[in-house]
Amino acid sequence: MGLSRLTKGRFRPHGLLFRIAVLAAAVGVWGCATGQVEAPSPRPIIVSSGERLRADTARIDSIFAWLTVQTRKIQEDPTFLIAETPTARETLPWKALTLIGDTAKIQYDRAHPDITTAYDVYAHLHLMKKMGRLDEWLPEQADAEGYELERAIVDRMSDAWLLGRTSFDAPPYTPLDELIYAREAGYLDPYLLVSRADEFPQDKADWEQANPGKLDEYRAWFMRVFRREPPGMPPAATTGDQPK
Repeated sequence: MGLSRLTKGRFRPHGLLFRIAVLAAAVGVWGCATGQVEAPSPRPIIVSSGERLRADTARIDSIFAWLTVQTRKIQEDPTFLIAETPTARETLPWKALTLIGDTAKIQYDRAHPDITTAYDVYAHLHLMKKMGRLDEWLPEQADAEGYELERAIVDRMSDAWLLGRTSFDAPPYTPLDELIYAREAGYLDPYLLVSRADEFPQDKADWEQANPGKLDEYRAWFMRVFRREPPGMPPAATTGDQPK
């Protein structure tokens, strides 16, 4: 039953270096005594403003190690299904995920199939939470709920995209690039709480109260790096003066 199910739902050729490399490593880890894997040496990535993002080699190898194991599990575990659906629009995983029973359905931008590896991580972790199995993958957040849970899952998904961009030449994808740049600069909380204020209004209010001035700092940083307002940010007049 498991094989037929996986064949229907999972094994679709993407022809992607990132996805193929992770799958190949997953097979190697399963069959090797040490289980040690190394990613290609990470290279800096850069956006149009000239802002560079660099990742430490040891950290990238650590991400590659857990991602190969998780990818293998996603591909071969018959107790659940991650079903990917291409769509002709820009997507972010939290806007494109549906959980039904033991199945997670997630949409991805068909023009950027490289993002599916990171989106699978997001869908898988949410499904594991629903199935009471998150302790297998994020034991420290197994009991988390609400924003705490979402932040932990997005953080882990961001690692997967960071790996793809720095070590496997995954093409730029603006929504995820903005996310990893913000996370690496220490702005994951404002990124999530501003762009998803309707989902986490109390968490946003609590964060702003505990971090006076941080929202304007985040906005100024985002506009410097990406030359536009952060996702979900209200007009500049309501958050402070226009950054120079």
